[in-house]
Amino acid sequence: CFPHHNSSCRRLRAPLSDSALFHTLLTLVSLLTVMLNLLVVVSISHFRQLHTPTNALLLSLAVSDLVVGLLVMPIEGLRYLETCWLLGRLMCALTPYVSYCMISASLGHMVLISVDRYVAICDPLRYPTRITLVNVKVCVSLCWVCSMLYNGLILMGHLVQPHRYRSCHGECVVVINHVSGTVDLFVSFIAPCTVMVALYFRVLLAALSQLRLIRSQTAATAVKTAQTVSRSEWKAARTLAVVVSAYVICFCPYFYPSFAGEVTSNSFSYFAALSWIMMLNSTMNPLIYAFFYPWFRKAIKLILTLKILQPDS
Repeated sequence: CFPHHNSSCRRLRAPLSDSALFHTLLTLVSLLTVMLNLLVVVSISHFRQLHTPTNALLLSLAVSDLVVGLLVMPIEGLRYLETCWLLGRLMCALTPYVSYCMISASLGHMVLISVDRYVAICDPLRYPTRITLVNVKVCVSLCWVCSMLYNGLILMGHLVQPHRYRSCHGECVVVINHVSGTVDLFVSFIAPCTVMVALYFRVLLAALSQLRLIRSQTAATAVKTAQTVSRSEWKAARTLAVVVSAYVICFCPYFYPSFAGEVTSNSFSYFAALSWIMMLNSTMNPLIYAFFYPWFRKAIKLILTLKILQPDS
């Protein structure tokens, strides 16, 4: 890694064809993540019709996913492709912290989106007064602050001494001990997933209850009852189920060491695969929006055709 340094780590060079392939895949995945999330950010920020509490949550979620694609993916990719840490002590301390903060923020936003959909579907009459833009902005701000404070505590030892676990010069090793890993497993995975799954099942129960009520009433009354929950709200609930499922699938492998009772370290041979599966969740989220939200597809069309530049857009 550093030929003129006596205790330098040894660079492990892959065959040129393999290296070129992995660099190409890294670039494509990072660009795709950035572009998709940037489209979400521009769409919600530009079009006034999309300035709703739910979309404000999606906007903040897209910002965290955008940072993952713009900063975390390239740096983490180079770490494993080059097998040397060439960015110095400060970046060794900050890079894992930024990565963990973005991931925790994404998780917090998913929980908030679950609560938003739960209130919209199970208590639609009170939704406009309970879920306002001001309340959402406050919750989003608290989500970001809590993410930074929580990960600062989890990674405090690494932030203070980023090189304490390295075995040679040119290595950046992050180690989370068993106790911190267990706490993180509960706070960052078990508890949020339990909340999201419980809220979604409440939504399903509400749906079944309303369907039974509709079938038991006359046609005129049934139409009025059906209007209490709009079609778009149910589509949003279905999207929530897909988002939660994608999160569980992407994050389950990452918490394998904590489930196994081991310390978590980025020096493990399998850690690269686990972390990349987790980061791909940032790429999947906007794809889910594009598939389920017609407004997003329409906004993309207006952006790509440059109609967004027109005064009445």
